[in-house]
Amino acid sequence: MKRLLPLLLILPLAGFRPAPLPPPVPQDGPVRVALVDRDRGTELRSYPADGQRWVAGERGHRYAVRLYNDSPRRVLVVLSVDGVNAISGEDADPSQTGYVLNPGQRADITGWRKTQDEVAQFVFSSPSGSYASRTGRPDNVGVVGVAVFEEARRWYPRPQPILRDRAGPAPAAAEASAAADASASRIEGYSAKSQAPALGTGHGARESSSVRDTDFERATRSPAQVLQLRYDSARNLRARGILLDSPSRLDRQPQAFPNRYVPDPPAR
Repeated sequence: MKRLLPLLLILPLAGFRPAPLPPPVPQDGPVRVALVDRDRGTELRSYPADGQRWVAGERGHRYAVRLYNDSPRRVLVVLSVDGVNAISGEDADPSQTGYVLNPGQRADITGWRKTQDEVAQFVFSSPSGSYASRTGRPDNVGVVGVAVFEEARRWYPRPQPILRDRAGPAPAAAEASAAADASASRIEGYSAKSQAPALGTGHGARESSSVRDTDFERATRSPAQVLQLRYDSARNLRARGILLDSPSRLDRQPQAFPNRYVPDPPAR
């Protein structure tokens, strides 16, 4: 019998607006990932280079990892930031705990999870000021990744109570770890031939962010999808030959409802 691990389900907050209906599931997997500059209120554009996707961040700005579940089923997303599991703080491995997204759900992960009701904000920092470096793990600074698992179809009632296995990784860890090692080798190989990163992810101020425990049975031992985004300063990306569009030059899409909140009245 497959083993159930304790996982975290994202809960809609007050005023939650559901994402638009998702497009057809892409060929490479059910989940899309983006980084959002929370201080600018914009989703950061990614640029292809050397077989990877790159994002330009700005030191001192808070950011979120935006996850889109484009599939009609629940998925588990194990989130790694700078090689560290964003929930447990362990060296990231696909066999670990993660976030469960409902069909068609969009969710913004805004920080390192501290409790079920609080996170420490993700903030673009110096590499030496990153959480990974400050905890003695600087080797993978500058990358955000996800390992995605689809849910097994259940033909029997879910066991009660929810199993909460705190002993360690599942027996499937060996296969999942192999997939992670393959992804990590690509990261390390690129890092070896490139300049030192200018950004890392710091452990920022605390803020409210509520989740609850749920159970989830993985359909496969290995991830159905592994994605990663490299991030660095705009200056470093240009030095790598990546041409960046300034925000003012990006195409603006028309919006039917451009104002989200009530504006202030005109001054007298």
